Amino acid sequence: MTSHNYNKALIAPIGMVGLTILAGGFLVLPNVNADDSAVSTATITVPISCTMSGTGMNSHTASIENGRKVEGIGTTDIKAFCNDSEGFSIYAVGFTGDTIGNTYLRDTTLGQTDDILTSTTLSGNTSAWAMKLGATSGTYTPIIAGSTADSEKQAGDTDYSNWAAVPASYQRVAYRNSATDLDNGSTAEGAQLTTTYAAYISPTQKAGTYVGKVKYTLVHPANEMQPHPVSCIPNTICYIANSNVIEGSMGQQTLDDISEPIEDGSPVTLFSSNYSRKGYGFAGWSTSYDYSDDSGFYGTNQTIIAPNTISTEGLSLYAHWIESQGYLQDWDCPDNTTMPVGSVTALTDWRDNNTYAVAKLVDGNCWMMENLRLNNTAANNTDGSLSQGYAASLDYGSFVGLAAPEFYFNHVTSDTNLANSLYYIGMQEGTASMDIGTSGTPLARMPRYNNSNVASREVDYSGSGNVFSNSNYYSWPAAVADTAYYPDDNFNIEDTSICPKGWSLPTGGSSTNASLSDYWKLGVAIMGFAPSNDVQYQSSDFNSVGDTASRAFRKYPNNFLYSRIFTDSIKNNSGYYWASTSYNNGSSYFLMVGTTNLSPGTNNGSKKNGRSVRCVSRQV
Repeated sequence: MTSHNYNKALIAPIGMVGLTILAGGFLVLPNVNADDSAVSTATITVPISCTMSGTGMNSHTASIENGRKVEGIGTTDIKAFCNDSEGFSIYAVGFTGDTIGNTYLRDTTLGQTDDILTSTTLSGNTSAWAMKLGATSGTYTPIIAGSTADSEKQAGDTDYSNWAAVPASYQRVAYRNSATDLDNGSTAEGAQLTTTYAAYISPTQKAGTYVGKVKYTLVHPANEMQPHPVSCIPNTICYIANSNVIEGSMGQQTLDDISEPIEDGSPVTLFSSNYSRKGYGFAGWSTSYDYSDDSGFYGTNQTIIAPNTISTEGLSLYAHWIESQGYLQDWDCPDNTTMPVGSVTALTDWRDNNTYAVAKLVDGNCWMMENLRLNNTAANNTDGSLSQGYAASLDYGSFVGLAAPEFYFNHVTSDTNLANSLYYIGMQEGTASMDIGTSGTPLARMPRYNNSNVASREVDYSGSGNVFSNSNYYSWPAAVADTAYYPDDNFNIEDTSICPKGWSLPTGGSSTNASLSDYWKLGVAIMGFAPSNDVQYQSSDFNSVGDTASRAFRKYPNNFLYSRIFTDSIKNNSGYYWASTSYNNGSSYFLMVGTTNLSPGTNNGSKKNGRSVRCVSRQV
């Protein structure tokens, strides 16, 4: 691999220094007027300088007999130096045939059916190969992404300190979050890591010489890739990350809403996003890489009509990223003059540094365009103390406390060290189902189903899989974060929630109280209804135009999506969003966005189910 040195330090010339005179141990200055004085300034500019090089890049060779596995095939030493104060990342991607994304080993004299594919299953009847990295000594030794000792682990990180599949798109494999501990000596040692491979050859693999490549790239905040156009292929929608500092990957879409090949003019529901970018909110999909086409913004699950050029050119859609402009907790929703309807920004949650795109919607309020992904795992809350700082405070906002132990579910005792309402019961991280009726130890109890966990994310980009856009699922007690989570009063609205300070869990309502519902009022505004009384345009009215209403809610910038529900399974195609309004002691209202129907916060369901959370900031 070629070593690249981006910049060299620049030293500005230093001016002449004025003479001073020492007499009798005292500093004596000659008599001068102020206008006769001169000040000499020295300025030294040290630009960002980052390099990466590799030795032993072609040393990964082995001869393997059928039915055998060989580990530690060759060793490559990768050295990196980067003085960017925000650190750097090293990304890897399959590069066989000099084409990014190819992850196989191939003998060009044989057919493609004989390729050795990448996998961590290194036994059985299928040949496979895998990769592994290790951090070695260095001035600032990098961290292997996803390793168990990694305190800065990000969503989507795979543990490359163990055998892992070669990534089909750029995946972070190692990083350093800062360069503040650089060597002060004359030689910048930088960071060092090693990479090696393993392969298993099945009993039926044909003899041959199989070759594959992995490309490693050094990325740091100062050399962030500039957006650029990317071509697609006919009858296909391509989802472009539009950044090289990214988590997650996306596939291509080739079928329309009725599972037929995409053609000109056919309706197509877009895939949910499986991209995440630190410090940026995801606002949807754009038809232009630089967001210059104001009419070309789509919601993450919006139904669109395929353009007439899709049969010849395909359609490239670019992730619409918006850099954070501040903190959610410091922000009040301004009036329509200051922030017109349709305006979009991005804000960060103090509590965990997650950034969300935010839009002023047609009801005049400001809504998150993304589902909440606040985490509270058993690891940081085994004693109910919410040690990450989610408790009540002026800094962290409306998380006023935990609900009482879950005696209502009869899962555990009243010991507060064992349970509280923030936890689902018996649900392991990474599973696709849960048993509400099963008790569990604190370490087996999770507050939400984590779609950012790579082990639990299905490779299904149609919206039925677990993708970053879906974010986390919460029980209603967790969503309202209140001790009175089973009020007997009909239409009791909980004031507390897990939303950030200054933001609220939207209200819902029955057919006689819908005008008090944030969801209902938003739906009326989106659809352009003009009700003459409080009971007009309830669920039946929305359902009469259900397909239109659903599409309107999923349209940019509303951005509601088919995030589904967590009960005993999550196999459905609808979106479910909690309201803060209780229906009775066991049920609460929620918004339901279906494929052909929509309930604007007027349906109710079990408080034990896991649903999505959207937060709203009402206009001041």
